[in-house]
Amino acid sequence: MATNEEFIVTATTNITHNSTFIKNSSSYNGYNEDDYYDEYNYSDYEEMCNKTNIIHFGGILTPVFFSIVVILSLFGNILVIVILAKYENLKSITNAFILNLAVSDLFFTAGLPFWAYHHMYGWTLGVTACQMVNFTFYVGFYSSGFLLMLMTAHRYIAVIKPLSGIVSTTGCYSVLASVLIWVVSTLFAIPAYIFTVVQDGNKCVYVNSYWNLWGTYLQNTLFVVSAVVFIFCYSQIMCRLLRPTPQRRKSKTLKLIFTLMVVFFMGWGPYNIVIFLQSFSFWTQPPADSEELLQNCETSKRLDYAFAVTRLFAFSHCCLNPVFYVFVGIKFKNHLKKMLKSLGHSSTGSIRSRQSRLTITSLTSGEEFSM
Repeated sequence: MATNEEFIVTATTNITHNSTFIKNSSSYNGYNEDDYYDEYNYSDYEEMCNKTNIIHFGGILTPVFFSIVVILSLFGNILVIVILAKYENLKSITNAFILNLAVSDLFFTAGLPFWAYHHMYGWTLGVTACQMVNFTFYVGFYSSGFLLMLMTAHRYIAVIKPLSGIVSTTGCYSVLASVLIWVVSTLFAIPAYIFTVVQDGNKCVYVNSYWNLWGTYLQNTLFVVSAVVFIFCYSQIMCRLLRPTPQRRKSKTLKLIFTLMVVFFMGWGPYNIVIFLQSFSFWTQPPADSEELLQNCETSKRLDYAFAVTRLFAFSHCCLNPVFYVFVGIKFKNHLKKMLKSLGHSSTGSIRSRQSRLTITSLTSGEEFSM
């Protein structure tokens, strides 16, 4: 799971890695292991670098927040799928992207209850469940990132080159694009299935530091590429919209674009910085004296707290996507109103029908009945 692993695992593995670095570097530059442990041994470091408070902090905050995100994500994304299926042409590439994004967010959301459970009780569901949950989570994670980039690029083409054939692509092309996204996302997520294990009886983690680093830097790369696509496409769109032909709708579009960029960078930026800094603890380091180890411990604690908070904001994107990418649009808001009205009419009709049936029954029985 790399930096997406449970917070309790992150807090404890940093301690383990610090001791591993000391032991692995016993012959580093001629350093004598016995002399080092006479001065400062691992048990002293473990006692000094106690992260119990951080574990409790993550164990309380994460399950509560994830529960809220799961409820909002399920409601929002399922509603998007229902509206698309009921009112829209799914052969359109735009609608295909929106549908796939909703499904992708549901895949991502499916892993959150398990991570919340992991925070509270450890991993007690076995190796196979650990692998499957990790794989499903990352399929949703990567597919969501790829879809957001493609949707951004599609919007850019629609504004800059509105007559391009890509804008109105339908049929087999939209299906091909969807299949390609899921195939690539699955390939990226396969290592998360193969190289995930249950360690120490209750920790669902990557098998070693190499795959921890692989998972971290792959996430960092996806963020950087996404950021480049976002900045380029939306800056070009904003420049085009700022040309003198003022319209009310243009102002709303600019506000939406600005909001999308702020939410993206505020959500994913700090999280990616933190997991990048945490990745340094997985590299082999030279031996350190007690003062340096104390400084490393304090740095590690601060990063663990930062990780616990920034991950919550980053992972909340699965419930924010339906709001920013769908329901701010006039078309989808109209569809939602229409669906609510139809539900209201059907419920009213059923009540009236029930009233009529009850009235008939009361008349035949000679009794008076009203609702």
